[in-house]
Amino acid sequence: MLSEGSSFVKGIALGGTFCLLLSLLGSFAPGMQSSPEDHHHHHIKAPTKDELQSLSDSQMVELSQRVRVYCVIMVQPSVLVYWSTAKDTWGKHCDQAVFYSSESAKALEAVDLNEQDEWAKLRKALKHAYDNAGDLRWFFVARPTTFAIIENLKYLILAKDPNEPFYIGHAMKSGELEYVEYQSGIVLSYEALKRLVNVFKDEEKCPERGRALWKLSEEKQLAICLKYTGVFAENGEDTQGKGLFNSKSVGSLIQDSMNKNNLDVVEGCCSDLAITFSGMSPNQMQVMMFGVYRLRPYGHNFHDSLIFLPPEGSDND
Repeated sequence: MLSEGSSFVKGIALGGTFCLLLSLLGSFAPGMQSSPEDHHHHHIKAPTKDELQSLSDSQMVELSQRVRVYCVIMVQPSVLVYWSTAKDTWGKHCDQAVFYSSESAKALEAVDLNEQDEWAKLRKALKHAYDNAGDLRWFFVARPTTFAIIENLKYLILAKDPNEPFYIGHAMKSGELEYVEYQSGIVLSYEALKRLVNVFKDEEKCPERGRALWKLSEEKQLAICLKYTGVFAENGEDTQGKGLFNSKSVGSLIQDSMNKNNLDVVEGCCSDLAITFSGMSPNQMQVMMFGVYRLRPYGHNFHDSLIFLPPEGSDND
C-alpha cells in the first residue's frame, strides 16, 4: 500500500515537472533570453513629401536608380496557376525575379532546390539569391499568393543604406521573439542577408533542421538566426503609422473597415503606399494589376516627384 502511494506521489511530481517543462519550452527559443539591452522592433517609415522636396533632381534620380530589388518568390509545382500569375503580374516589376521550387517543373522556369522541408528550402533559396544577386542590394521574399507593389517597396527603402542590417515587414511578436510575418513579405538588406548566410554555417545557432520538441515555422526560424547576428524585426509603416505589409487581401481589409466605420471605408482600410496584400487569388491579382498600373481617372494628372524606371528590357506595366 505504501509502495502504491509512493508511486502515485512520484507520478504527480513527474507530471507536474513535465507540465512545467512544456510551459517553459513554449516561451523559449534559442538565443531569446531577454535583457535590459534587448532591441525591440522599431518602425521603419517611408520618407515624407517634404523630405523628397528637399532633394535636388539629380539626387532623386540617383536614389531611384540605386534602389534595386531581387525578388525571391517561393513556389510549388502543385500551384502553377499562382506561380504563372505572380510571374505575369507583380513579379515583372522586380529588378530580378527568381522563382524557387521544391522540385523541378517543366511548365515554368525556376530554381529546383530539391527540398521539401520549408525552412531548409528557404535557407537554400536565400543562399542562392545572395550568391547570384550581382549588384542588387535589396531582397524581397514572398509567396506566390502575395501581391506586391514593388515601387512602393522601393519608396520605403529609398533613403536606407543596404550596407546596414535591415529586416522589414509586418512585425509580430511571439513570447520574447519578434519576427516578420512571411505571408506579408519579408525585406532584407544586403548586410542582413550577408550576416544570415554566415550564421547558416553555425549549426548550434542556426540549425538547418530543427532540434526542438516542437517545429518552429520558417518565419520564426529566420528571426532566431537573424537575432544571433544582431538583426531585428522592423515594422514598415507610412508617415501616418499605417502598416505597409498586409496579411489580408484588399477585399478582407475593406470588409474589416466597413464593419468598423462604414462612413470612411477607404481611409480606415489601407495605406496609400501599401506594399503587399496577402491571400490573393490569381483573379484578384489581375484585378490589382489593372487598378494599380492601368486605371486612371480622365483629367487627373499624377505628378510624382520620384519615378522608378523599370528594369532594362522589362515588359512590366
